[in-house]
Amino acid sequence: MNDVKHDEIRQAVRQQYGQVAESESCGCGPACCGETTTSADVLSQALGYSADETALVPDGANMGLGCGNPQAIANLKPGETVLDLGSGGGFDCFLAARQVGDSGHVIGVDMTPAMVSKARANADKGGYRNVEFRLGEIENLPVADATVDAIISNCVINLSPDKPRVFADAYRVLKSGGRLAISDVVAFDELPDDIRSDMALFTGCMAGASLITEVEDMLKTAGFQQIRVAPKDESKTFIRDWAPGSAVTDYVVSATIEAIKPAT
Repeated sequence: MNDVKHDEIRQAVRQQYGQVAESESCGCGPACCGETTTSADVLSQALGYSADETALVPDGANMGLGCGNPQAIANLKPGETVLDLGSGGGFDCFLAARQVGDSGHVIGVDMTPAMVSKARANADKGGYRNVEFRLGEIENLPVADATVDAIISNCVINLSPDKPRVFADAYRVLKSGGRLAISDVVAFDELPDDIRSDMALFTGCMAGASLITEVEDMLKTAGFQQIRVAPKDESKTFIRDWAPGSAVTDYVVSATIEAIKPAT
């Protein structure tokens, strides 16, 4: 895939999620910018968040976006520096901030200006002083080398047209012994061309999914060890709702993705 195609995909994703940020809509899938009868809290609780977690964050931070709960596997500790790839309205960042405490620090990176502005407003509204949001691409993180203890991400890496670059840059910014704790959509079978070429399914977090073996290989190439990709078959229930009438659940599923940067 050439650079022009990469930029076309990024622009489509940026436009889609800019609309989500500005329209106050919620949920994943091609119809996420439309009206929904399901609240963001209900959507997130179906993904594995507790009612207490959805109630803790400022109004508007949780937009029901995601395909799991990376907090559940991140094992965040007080004093740690955490980076969220594709931080959206700041939902996962605000939950992480409570876990790392005042001595810790949370950085959210998103390439959509409207999302960054929304997250910053939410941080101000909630009085979060240990969280910041930076505009940038997850393939080219605006973060210094070896400064992060843990990276979280929720259903965002599948949207990247250059996933090897994402994992390589994640490796760069992690400290020795740092870890990845990601929820994302992965493919368990080769996606047919008609799904791969559907931009609505791509921006809806499905058509860009990589095969599980490809994800493992990309992580290994980047230098990660203790790699674990764990598919969650039950996720097909909500993924089916993202694209009613589509056969996409014959090919993709949500998974947790964990890996460690070796200690030196």
